[in-house]
Amino acid sequence: MGELLDKITEKILRQIDGAGFEQKGAFNLRHNGIALCHGDSEHIKIKKKEGKQGIDIFIDGETKGEQVHIPVVVDASGMRDVVYNDFYIAEGADVTIVAGCGIHNSGCNESRHDGIHSFHVGKGANVRYEEKHYGEGEGTGGKVLNPVTKIYLKEDAVFTLDTAQIKGVDSTLRETDVEMGPNSKLYVVEKLMTHDNQTAESNMEVQMNGEGSSAQIISRSVAKGHSRQVFHPKAVGNAGCHAHVQCDSIIMDHAEVSSIPEINARHLDAAIIHEAAIGRINDEQLVKLRTLGMTEEEAEDVIINNFLN
Repeated sequence: MGELLDKITEKILRQIDGAGFEQKGAFNLRHNGIALCHGDSEHIKIKKKEGKQGIDIFIDGETKGEQVHIPVVVDASGMRDVVYNDFYIAEGADVTIVAGCGIHNSGCNESRHDGIHSFHVGKGANVRYEEKHYGEGEGTGGKVLNPVTKIYLKEDAVFTLDTAQIKGVDSTLRETDVEMGPNSKLYVVEKLMTHDNQTAESNMEVQMNGEGSSAQIISRSVAKGHSRQVFHPKAVGNAGCHAHVQCDSIIMDHAEVSSIPEINARHLDAAIIHEAAIGRINDEQLVKLRTLGMTEEEAEDVIINNFLN
């Protein structure tokens, strides 16, 4: 099974798979639109879709504390890769899914990956989904990522979405839709940094349909250069539920950040809170770090890293 990976692929995998990609257990590595290698474990089976690009991942109820790794690497300039991945997580399963996409573009044509992921989460299952996006390459061609994430939570299910895009992606449009059953829980942490002329837009809609459902959504972003960011989180309470949405952004240089929160209570016992803050780096913090012998740039990096982590 063991495919030898080239240097670019290995380097990108180190950026997008924090736990370290290994060809063991349940895994699937997609490279330039083709499944390069994949493996199953006792409780997790991966099947290629019929008729369209992508995979179906079946996670049985006996899965306890296992990880499945499904990274995507694009290093062909001018490539447009669209993939549909469906996850079927059985009642009572406990699993971590490590995804992510890295684009290396050294050409002059746009390289793009659109990943459409759907999660069907059974009763009482606990899912952690980690997704990192990264772009690099000295070419003039754009590095574009447009993820779509659909999450369907049955009763008592818990879903943690941990997503980060810290470097090199020229344009991203992220769509996230969640439907929540009774007593289900959603935790979202979204981290984003843009620079130069990059653009990022994130739309999220959470439909809290089940009594006792709860959601916590935290978005942290840094915008540098002439980059532009738009956040549009929407929480809809259709039953007795709790939601807390928090968007914090640091703005630098000539960047632009918009936060457009929408909260919609359609039930007497729906309690939904939204907080948004956009501001520059605090001068006092900078001065304090400068007195420790740091340059202004080093001091800014320390503040940004602490803010994002």
